[in-house]
Amino acid sequence: MTGLQAYRSIAERAVDEAVGWLSTASDNWTARRFKASGEEVTDADTEVEARVTRVLADLSPDVPVIGEESAPEHDRLPERCWLLDPIDGTMNFTRGAPMYAVSLAYVRGGAPVLGVIHAPALARRWATDPLATAPAAGTAGGGDLRRAVVGLSGTGSGALPVRGFLGRLQEEAYRLRMQGSMALDLVGVAEGWLDACVCVAPKPWDVAAGVALCRERGRTVLDAAGEPFVFGSPLLVAGGAESAHALIELWRRG
Repeated sequence: MTGLQAYRSIAERAVDEAVGWLSTASDNWTARRFKASGEEVTDADTEVEARVTRVLADLSPDVPVIGEESAPEHDRLPERCWLLDPIDGTMNFTRGAPMYAVSLAYVRGGAPVLGVIHAPALARRWATDPLATAPAAGTAGGGDLRRAVVGLSGTGSGALPVRGFLGRLQEEAYRLRMQGSMALDLVGVAEGWLDACVCVAPKPWDVAAGVALCRERGRTVLDAAGEPFVFGSPLLVAGGAESAHALIELWRRG
């Protein structure tokens, strides 16, 4: 078993722990409260993070775990780490909507190289394959933005002024979809049921696993400058090369 294969197995076991617990958790765990940032959080978020962290610490003690609910603000990521969003789409989770997911990525050299995303309410899991053959450049994803179905998330964060961009996007894209989960928007791009997606003010744990999955499937993943996405960018765009660059042009218009 190669290094990444071993980490994929570890990630699967950690996510299994989260999903198994969520399947038995009572509604008491879904009561919401608010962080200082205004984002919703539940006891389930913190419990899932604690359970996944314990599994990872046991099976890969040399790799630190950076989870959404315990990460210090503005700290640089280690050279190697796990990035965990225990419940991506907490607002959906608290309301009984199915579009939420456990998202776990292994990061090396500042880039996600492995990802596992599981949507418990959908009974679906997506994971990168360490043995996958890289797709040929330009063979994956959609093209013309006027015929593209585009996922959109993060616009309610208040982190960036997006009203002008949203207006232009609504005018130029074929359809918009707002699912409330960056992880599942990126899954949609990887799977092809979204042609592209835009994530506003993404945190590393929001998108790391989905970025790894999209890149493995040959999708283009860009930052706000139209360069290959890196953590810390105020914007992430993913899709076919043509539609992704068209979305960046819309963003640049201010």
